[in-house]
Amino acid sequence: MRTLLSSILIVSCATAPQPAPETEKKPEAEAQAEKPAPAPVLPMPPGLEESAMDTSTDPCTDFYQYACGGWMATAQIPDDRPLYSRGFVSILEQNELKLKAIGEDAAAGKLPEGTPFAKQLGDYWATCMDEPKLEEGTKELHALVDGLKVGNAKDLASTLATFHLRKWNAFFDVDSLQDFKKSSEMIAGLDQSGLGLPERDYYLKDDEKTKKVRDLYVEHLTTMLKLWGAPADAAKNIIVLETRLAKAQQTQVERRDPKNLAHRVDRAGLKKLAPNLPWDVYVAGLGMPQLQAINVNSETYFKELNAVFKETKPAVLTQYLQWVALRASVPALPAAYQAERFRYEAAALTGAKADRPRWKKCVTLTDLDLAEVIGREFVRRHFGEEGKKTTLAMVKALQTETEKDFDTLAWMDDATKKAAHEKVQRMAGNNKIGFPDVWRDYSALSTARTAFLPNRVAARTHETKRRLARIGKPIDRNEWVMTPATVNAYNEGQMNEIVFPAGILQPPFFNATATDAVNFGSMGMVVGHEITHGFDDEGRQFDVDGNLRDWWSEASGKAFVEKASCVKRQYDAYIAIEDLHVKGDLTLGENVADLGGLKLAHGAMEEWVKAKPQTAKYRFSPSQQFFLGFAQSWCTKYRPETARLRAATDPHSPPYWRVNGPLGNLDSFKAAFQCRDGSPMIRKGAERCEVW
Repeated sequence: MRTLLSSILIVSCATAPQPAPETEKKPEAEAQAEKPAPAPVLPMPPGLEESAMDTSTDPCTDFYQYACGGWMATAQIPDDRPLYSRGFVSILEQNELKLKAIGEDAAAGKLPEGTPFAKQLGDYWATCMDEPKLEEGTKELHALVDGLKVGNAKDLASTLATFHLRKWNAFFDVDSLQDFKKSSEMIAGLDQSGLGLPERDYYLKDDEKTKKVRDLYVEHLTTMLKLWGAPADAAKNIIVLETRLAKAQQTQVERRDPKNLAHRVDRAGLKKLAPNLPWDVYVAGLGMPQLQAINVNSETYFKELNAVFKETKPAVLTQYLQWVALRASVPALPAAYQAERFRYEAAALTGAKADRPRWKKCVTLTDLDLAEVIGREFVRRHFGEEGKKTTLAMVKALQTETEKDFDTLAWMDDATKKAAHEKVQRMAGNNKIGFPDVWRDYSALSTARTAFLPNRVAARTHETKRRLARIGKPIDRNEWVMTPATVNAYNEGQMNEIVFPAGILQPPFFNATATDAVNFGSMGMVVGHEITHGFDDEGRQFDVDGNLRDWWSEASGKAFVEKASCVKRQYDAYIAIEDLHVKGDLTLGENVADLGGLKLAHGAMEEWVKAKPQTAKYRFSPSQQFFLGFAQSWCTKYRPETARLRAATDPHSPPYWRVNGPLGNLDSFKAAFQCRDGSPMIRKGAERCEVW
């Protein structure tokens, strides 16, 4: 926009009346009156924040700085947060306060009469907030884990079942899932788990920064076990065992390919794969003695587990299991444990300057463990129909634009286009917005006002049993993965659906007072992003019914891979922080979705504005509003420790590159800001990437 304003000013100067000859000079007051008035400064479009911008930066040089530079210069990361953003975290802060008020009302018995499961919510919140009572948490945890029986294989299998019901994920975890190749069938899924560090590479890489994190973890582990009263050799034994598990686990990039996760073995195959654990005892301990249908995400990992179960001494197994229970229970333990957990995470992973206040921890835990109890009241109090109505309209507009885009693709043959049309039509019809149509039943959850840890264990066990009970039953299309208050959205490939919780349908992502163009840049891009996920390198492998099946012609599939490889190369070249590059393979799906989502949302916005022209005059054109609305929803500041953690583990690129990365490939962005070829923001030739 700076270029456009400069052009107007240049034209104004060039066409200004020239001074009259000296002999014809008129009185100064009269001459002043004849001078043209300066061009009026048009107002900012509603939904954009002028103070967030840095208009001294050329948008064609660094659009993120242009859109967010003012915000970046003044925004402060709160001491208790690892990052802060104008979009996600600013909404999260509002939602936290709203959920806090609900929790407090529930504990005080002030929820409206007849509110479902108000007792469970009140008990959970009240005990979570009772910090003096938490000082007895160690005793409560000892009661749950002392006397662990792992001396023989049957005892170990039974203990693991108890742990997994509580979501204490020792060695592996268990859940229900749709069969990869028959999405209409719900089966059990066993997956690699059990590490204390964020992911496998933290145990295996030898660079200085990773070794520092690993050393801090060993120090933390030692301190926590000393508080617990474990033997002196426990920390060393646990590190050796966790490192062995890490070496056998799949990498994050390997896990992005669903073909690497699809290994249906059933119970007989599981017994053959890992015979050293009595699986009949394990599934009986889960309460599912008849269970047969099972998928193992990594056969290699479970083969290694088989050796681990045979070769690890019972004393070491006990130490490891106690550590798993301990680290999972920290929020319910005395202040000393929580302080040590914060010290470690701040130093190694987040960089936060202060621990979160107790009420924020309780908001997070309640939203996790009683998602559709507190979420139901959140929706009743705060969800507006305007957001749902507009998002529905955006989904329809983006579906239409996506289908138009399919028809223009020279690299995709007609048969593949036909299947793609069917998939996006089904996806748009399967969208979920705001909250579930049918809420979960918590009537079987028993809680009390006595202590937090028993309530938390009860809630997590209740949820695990609910999920496992889905096995063998028809698919429940009402199921939500995210909670109603979550500030996010997702595409569920096997359900072939897109989901937008109530939590994200707030400014800056959706603003009822913003212009249509701004809303399309923020929320419309989110819709386009989630639609495109159905056709990224991972999502494209699932067909219209959510089955893992190659529905592409050989030529079209090859063309897609070539185009996606351009995106990988583009992001591989970007610096995430210091010596760490963005991982183009890990972030590929999100980057493809960003690129496709922006292109589709902009096209849909143009059609929308044609049908509903903008009557008010603003400082920016609709296309400029679109791109500014998009960028300003991603203004983000990270602490260095968090930036490194995200670069190593997050499938999303850093926000700076989520903005500048895709824009350089879009003709619509180039035209909107009149960028010249050769401008830093504009990619050209072989550098330019376009998938959808």
